[in-house]
Amino acid sequence: MEVLVEKLVPTGLGLARSPEGAVFVPGGLPGERVRGRPVRRKGAWFLEEVEVLSPSPLRYPHPLPPSADLPLVYEAQLPLKEGFVRESLERIARLEAPLEPIRPSPRALAYRAAAQYALHPLGGLAYRRPESHELQRLDQDPLLIEPLQEAFRLLSTWPLAAEEVALRGSLHEGKALLGLIGGDPKALKRAARALVREGLEGVVWAEPHPRGRFRGRVIPLAGRTELLEDFGGVLASVSVQSFAQVNPLAAGALFQEAQALAGEGERALELYAGSGVLSLFLSRGFREVVAVEISKDAVSRGQRDKARLGAENLRFHRGDAREAARFGAFDLVAVDPPRAGLSREVLEYLVSIRPGRILYIACDPATWARDVGRLSQEGYRLLFVRPYDFFPFTHHVEVLSLLER
Repeated sequence: MEVLVEKLVPTGLGLARSPEGAVFVPGGLPGERVRGRPVRRKGAWFLEEVEVLSPSPLRYPHPLPPSADLPLVYEAQLPLKEGFVRESLERIARLEAPLEPIRPSPRALAYRAAAQYALHPLGGLAYRRPESHELQRLDQDPLLIEPLQEAFRLLSTWPLAAEEVALRGSLHEGKALLGLIGGDPKALKRAARALVREGLEGVVWAEPHPRGRFRGRVIPLAGRTELLEDFGGVLASVSVQSFAQVNPLAAGALFQEAQALAGEGERALELYAGSGVLSLFLSRGFREVVAVEISKDAVSRGQRDKARLGAENLRFHRGDAREAARFGAFDLVAVDPPRAGLSREVLEYLVSIRPGRILYIACDPATWARDVGRLSQEGYRLLFVRPYDFFPFTHHVEVLSLLER
């Protein structure tokens, strides 16, 4: 099938028209004529094995990893991402609110401080294609920060009896950690020690788990298990097995602006807190801050960061965000949920306690707009919205927002 890509949709796919209906084109850019094999999935047509017949003049001219689904020159990416947020606000939330200009990533390349790869049977690292077991071998990944690029080169020549690898690096320390997923941890221990001697800062092993990486046992094999990273002036710990923002320079700028928006007060609550980096910022302006997070590893790291930084007014609670009702009322509630957005229980909690301000950080404009629309129906006004680009060369965009009643 040969089609003309008309525009990009918020999922990052190109949209084209054909006699059979709408066609979604992975990696297709507006104005490009492409050819590919049509496949029917989930009630829609998608092109596979896409060949670009007439490239856009704005197409990025250098190789990118398959995960980079927005192969545009960087300056052209920003208005598109800003448009994704504006469209979600108007179409889903049905709100008219001022949209602050998007904040670009300080780095368009070499920004990713975390990555995961499959180990290719013929050696080297590979990308696992979505909805497929097909592996695409990679020679490089220009999106990685410098310490991870060094680790990538090392692992590309190193035979490892594991299934996948996960990397976490620190710009602040200039070092990298490695997670080995699968295989025999006892048999991998010698290789882990050798990799530390070659320059990696630490290696852990993780048990494969059907629900995803690092849901099962994690065993340290050699070296350190944590690094320190600078997020906008707050030195926080990061590890391979626990979530932390992968673009520390962009995240640091967002946290600084979030702190300014939050202002000061008596009590603040952060739900979906991770290791509590935002809570550390909030602790500068609030008498008491409570951070709620379900991950045991993230809470342990947050406790250590709290002690190291002397944030005595910050208290961690390990538990589900849906338990928020047990903590009572707060002047400010900050939320940074996963892509699914706020759970029904959290929304009901916010509506019931009616905090004066809600600081909402989102990684999915569509679910953010759904939740903001619901809160606006309950009397909240959307005072501030700014898109942030944490993931250049992908369709993903973060949103920083403030609601007030």
